[in-house]
Amino acid sequence: MTANNAAGKPEDDHASRAAALAELGARVQGVVYAPGDPGYDDERSGFQTAFRPSPDVIVGAANAEDVRLAVEFARAHGLSMSVRATGHAPADASPGGVLISTRRMAEVRVDPAARTAWAQAGARWERVVAESTPHGLAPLNGSAPHVGVVAYTLGGGLGLLAREFGYAADHVRAIEVVTADATLRRVTADGDADLFWALRGGRDNFGIVTSIEFDLMPVARVYGGSLVFDTDLVEAATAAYLAWTENVPEQVTSSISFIGLPDIEQVPAPLRGRHTASIKIVYTGDAADGERLVAPLRAVGPRLVDDLADLPYARSHTIHNDPAHPHAYLGDNVLVRDLDPEALRAVYELAGPSAPMMVMHEVRHLGGALSRQPAVPNAVGGRDARYIVRVVAMIDGADLDAARALQADVQAVLKPLSLGRNLNFVYGDGVAPGPDRVAEVYDPSTRARLAELKAAYDPGNLFAGNHNLGGVDPDPASR
Repeated sequence: MTANNAAGKPEDDHASRAAALAELGARVQGVVYAPGDPGYDDERSGFQTAFRPSPDVIVGAANAEDVRLAVEFARAHGLSMSVRATGHAPADASPGGVLISTRRMAEVRVDPAARTAWAQAGARWERVVAESTPHGLAPLNGSAPHVGVVAYTLGGGLGLLAREFGYAADHVRAIEVVTADATLRRVTADGDADLFWALRGGRDNFGIVTSIEFDLMPVARVYGGSLVFDTDLVEAATAAYLAWTENVPEQVTSSISFIGLPDIEQVPAPLRGRHTASIKIVYTGDAADGERLVAPLRAVGPRLVDDLADLPYARSHTIHNDPAHPHAYLGDNVLVRDLDPEALRAVYELAGPSAPMMVMHEVRHLGGALSRQPAVPNAVGGRDARYIVRVVAMIDGADLDAARALQADVQAVLKPLSLGRNLNFVYGDGVAPGPDRVAEVYDPSTRARLAELKAAYDPGNLFAGNHNLGGVDPDPASR
């Protein structure tokens, strides 16, 4: 485990490891696991079941001091670090190092007068929604309520209300983070502005975040739901959706997704055995205006599902109905400046009914507030994009190489339109992306500034993460 014992006898190294872990275990309030310990496998597992990290040490942190002690331990023993809460995005699956599990740190507090919430590193959005909606307030959460608050927000956070209010990262007020020197810091726009900028978009490169404070929006209800079209209307629905997004107001955040579902009892009867196009809509205006707005989409033809309705925000998770059960998947995305039906037809030919495994691919409409930097700028990239195209391949029992090839083929189709990638939707490959892949998340100036700040705050690259900026050339033009 330690570099200092690399040349010693095996029994000495084992004794040193046991002693170091025992000391760490005595100091933290949470738990410490090594490979083979009862609880190790459960602690390193998460929502993503295809790739699991295999660290030398897992610290199941109970509080911020546990996180600080874990960072101090990793520094002392020359080990890299990664972190996970719910495990939707992978922890770095490279073997070794220290993994901090924050799932025990799940406290949420809402201040309705200030319209803010504070959440610990292991909190999930469902808890924030439950605490905020009784006050007529809503967070900028994503479509899946079981996703963790912190990683989602630090990666940008593309949510249900995104076109009206922007990225979740745009509304962060304060971050508590343990940096590479094992110091717990409270970071704001007025205190350590450079680190505050970098964390909001640079995610896990600069420290382990222990809690975050952010704004809540005065939204109590939405008009939302799904329009689902059968296979014979997929092409017409796609064309109608792209035309519709040309003129909808910023109060509309929407997507169109394509998936084939098996003919089994667990699937709702209208969708069994069908490959469908599903348009998801969230509108913060009144329901009567919403009905008028969606008329051109309903004109496409009969719907298998049409459940658009006025909803309390507490039920907003029913709009997308994302799967809540852990499973194996490989996901990637492309941010594009524009789209046309022909480009999406080419993607559909790859990821639609002829795909070699079950695939969900989706187009989300961007623009609006997403295209503007907030009053306190951050490192979230891709603000010039008008759409994001996501492809998620389910790989249980499927050939991983075939899924990777599918992703590459979709990337090739969309390359002429591409502006890069959204960080939060690059997940599931089990290995940290290389410098070229990381570069696609940021424009050159943002990338350069992030690389410089990474070298300043984490010169030893302690936080390897799964989109590591360590060693990234700050000036790509010089390569």
